[in-house]
Amino acid sequence: MRVQIIPTGAEHLGTQLGVSPFAPAGPAPDTYGPWRPEVVVGAESAGGLLLPPAQPTASFVYAPRGVLLDEGLLVVADTGNHRVLVFNRIPSGDGEPADLVLGQPDEVTEGPQAGGAGPAAGMNLPTGVVRAEDGRFVVADAWNHRILVWDSLPDKAGAPDLVLGQKGPEDVEPNRGGDPSARSFYWPFGIAVVDGRFYVADTGNRRVLVWTDGIPTDPDQPADVVLGQPDAMSRGENRDGPPDAGSFRWPHTVTGTGSGGVVVADAGNHRLLGWHAHPDGDRPADYVLGQPDMTTAVEFPYRRQTGTGLRFPYAAVHAPGGLAVADTSNNRVLLWDGDPLDQHTEPVHVLGQPSFSANGENRWEQVARDTLCWPYGLSAHRDRIAIADSGNNRVVVWSRGGAP
Repeated sequence: MRVQIIPTGAEHLGTQLGVSPFAPAGPAPDTYGPWRPEVVVGAESAGGLLLPPAQPTASFVYAPRGVLLDEGLLVVADTGNHRVLVFNRIPSGDGEPADLVLGQPDEVTEGPQAGGAGPAAGMNLPTGVVRAEDGRFVVADAWNHRILVWDSLPDKAGAPDLVLGQKGPEDVEPNRGGDPSARSFYWPFGIAVVDGRFYVADTGNRRVLVWTDGIPTDPDQPADVVLGQPDAMSRGENRDGPPDAGSFRWPHTVTGTGSGGVVVADAGNHRLLGWHAHPDGDRPADYVLGQPDMTTAVEFPYRRQTGTGLRFPYAAVHAPGGLAVADTSNNRVLLWDGDPLDQHTEPVHVLGQPSFSANGENRWEQVARDTLCWPYGLSAHRDRIAIADSGNNRVVVWSRGGAP
């Protein structure tokens, strides 16, 4: 029951010809700096916009939207296969199989709710994946409108230890079947633990929820902070008005700045909003990236393409050396030297494109190790960045000084 997944709200950007999974990399553009693709997960699946084989394996991924990179660990939110793949290592070769499949009864079953077995055993388009400092493992089960929490990284398939956002493990209605509250979700795409705080990008409610003491242990514990709405019961796009410094259209991911602040990728407004310090209540952002000011939400091609212009930026992460942004519909990842604190700071590197003015899917060529098509998710650890290259049905781990 495969359905092709494309960026929410973005137009169909083109169709790839049938090609091999990926072509050998050509000379790396100067814009990459020291960064090179190191290993590819999902390399056996078809490239471009072609669907992978109908029956997945532990090596295939389909439209992955989230990724977690940690010491000796890679986790992929294999969104289109309604499952999460756990690699208890950083793969050393392309196309290696995962060690564990979560959300499905085996490695060959696909479809939401564990192939029809039910929500308690399955997932429906999982997106974000996080491991907290205390060892808890968390999955944003986006289209089941809930967050799944394990007390530790699982070593076998099974139900989570805690479900947030629903009344019980079989419930999957948006906002618990009613109006929004500080304990409900509508498409929670992004999750993050930043400086001990638990952030949820509650995309369908156009807000970000914050638990200031970390991941809740009580499924009914309400969020302490609601960002982007005047109260916990509202869900209007941009607060039912034009965009401003305190509103969201599609908040998709959250990341820290490394200096006590936080950044939200507001994909639908083609921007990122940043706070210098963690907000303890609903308040306007301190700065914007991707737009000339807080009230503009214009996208390319209605403005000139530059390194500071963004188009549906679905992910951001505090990476080695500075901020990294998945500029999804521009088919690139931007890297800053340090964390930019205003819209005028130019990125120093762009991955996936030969220049800051280019934005073609796979550079309008063919799938290569260093091309990108709809990069949706990012994770970083030490000298590596993992990119969920969703339109190419793969995850690519890049490293500083990696092999070309």
